[in-house]
Amino acid sequence: MSGRDLFCPPRRVRRGAALTLVVASVLATGATTGCLDGFDRKSPSPSGRSAFAGHHEDVSDAAAEAMADGKSPVEAAERAVSRSGDRWGAVYSPGEYEEFEEALDGQYTGVGLWARRERDGRIAVTRVRAGSPAAEAGIRKGDRLRSVDGKRVDGRPVTEVVSLLRGDATDAPAGTAVSVGLERGTRAWNETLRRAKLPTDSVTVRELADSVTVIKAAAFTKGSGDLVRSAVADAAAGARIVLDLRGNPGGLVTEAVTAASAFLDGGLVATYDVRGEQRALHAERGGDTSRPLVVLVDSGTMSAAELLTGALQDRGRAVVVGSKTFGKGSVQMPRRLPDGSVAELTVGHYRTPSGRKVDGRGITPDLEVEESALKRAEAVLSGLGGPS
Repeated sequence: MSGRDLFCPPRRVRRGAALTLVVASVLATGATTGCLDGFDRKSPSPSGRSAFAGHHEDVSDAAAEAMADGKSPVEAAERAVSRSGDRWGAVYSPGEYEEFEEALDGQYTGVGLWARRERDGRIAVTRVRAGSPAAEAGIRKGDRLRSVDGKRVDGRPVTEVVSLLRGDATDAPAGTAVSVGLERGTRAWNETLRRAKLPTDSVTVRELADSVTVIKAAAFTKGSGDLVRSAVADAAAGARIVLDLRGNPGGLVTEAVTAASAFLDGGLVATYDVRGEQRALHAERGGDTSRPLVVLVDSGTMSAAELLTGALQDRGRAVVVGSKTFGKGSVQMPRRLPDGSVAELTVGHYRTPSGRKVDGRGITPDLEVEESALKRAEAVLSGLGGPS
C-alpha cells in the first residue's frame, strides 16, 4: 500500500450538503475525512480494467457525454453513480475535492474560531485558536457573533455560520477578507479578518482522576497516528488509557494503522480487497501492550476508526464500550472526470483480523451503553488494574 487512504466515511448526500457537513466538522472538531489510494491528488485515476474499472468508465463516459452536449458533467456523473447502486460512491467539484484533500493534510482555511448557538439563538464564540486571524484581532471566548459579511447570524444554524466564515459559497482561498460583526457586553464593533490555512486538532489528551489518560482522536488526518503514539508514550507510569473514537468519521487508514501500532506489538490490523486482490495491513512492532485500554465508540465512529476498533477488539487488546458503530467498511478509489471534478467509487471491502465484515454491520461493543460512556469506561478500567 502506498500510504494513502483507502477507506472513507459515507457521502451519499448531495454535494452541497456533504460539503456543509465537512466544513462543520473541520471548524468544530478540527478534523475531516477523505479517501485516496496513493494517486496524485491533482489527477487521481485508477488503473486496470475489471468490473470495478467498468463502473469508473461508465461514470466517466456519462460526464464526457454531458460535457459534449453542453450539460452539467457533475450532475450526469451523479446520476450514473446512483444508477450503479454504489451507495458510497460520490462526485465532487474540483474545489470541493481540494478542500477534502486540504483537511486530510491536517489543515483548513478559516479564521480560527469555534462557535455555538445559545438558547436565545445568538452565536457565541467558544474558542479562539492562538495565532489565528481571530486571535490577532483580539476576539475572545464569550464574544458573540452578530454578522458575517453583513449577514445577520442570530438564529442561523452554526453550520451555516461556519460556511459564511470560511467563504464556502465562493471557494474563498486563504488571504481573502471576511467582515465579522461582534459584541462583548455593551460594546459592538466590526473586524475585517483575512482567512488563513490553519492546523486542525485531530488528537487531544486530558488526564482524569485515578490515573486515567483520555486520548481523543477526532479523525485520522495526516500525523494523527504519531500523535496517538506520542500520547501513549507520554502517559504517566501506571496510567490506564481511554481511546475515544466517538464521532471519528475516519480519514487516512495509514494513520489508523499507526495508531494501532501504539497498542500492538506488530501483527494483523485488517485485510482488504481491491478489485478482488487480497491485501493486508500490519501494525509496527514495539507498541505498549501492558496498559489497560478501553476504546469508546458510537454510531458516529466510521471507516478507518472502525478498522482500528475491530483490530483492538479482535486482538484482545481493548474492551470496547459505547454503542454500535456506523458500519462503513468499503474501499473507494478516485477518478478525475473530463471537467476536472472527481468521482470516488467503491472497489472493495475490508475485514477485521478475525475476518468480520464491517460494511453495513458495524462493530458491536463489548459493553453497550448509550449514556455516561466515559464513566463506564473508567469503571471498566478500575477493574482491569494497571501494568506491573
